[in-house]
Amino acid sequence: MPNIKPVSDLRNYNEVLRDIAVGEPVFLTKNGRGRYVIVDMEEYEKQRAALKLLSALAKAEKTAEEKGWLSEEDADAAIDSL
Repeated sequence: MPNIKPVSDLRNYNEVLRDIAVGEPVFLTKNGRGRYVIVDMEEYEKQRAALKLLSALAKAEKTAEEKGWLSEEDADAAIDSL
């Protein structure tokens, strides 16, 4: 179940920070609407790494569509030449 608190709870930020764990962010609302998310640093780094990987994969897919895909044999040969 998501941990949702009003942003005004940050007045006692130690309480809010106690509720943060890896994989369990705290969602802060302002005027009843979602506004901010507080996440554990480890979780933040994992999300950044995942986004970087997805971006690289999307770039590679675009390049492959523009320049063509390698056959399995050509890919194996390219790997073997490294």
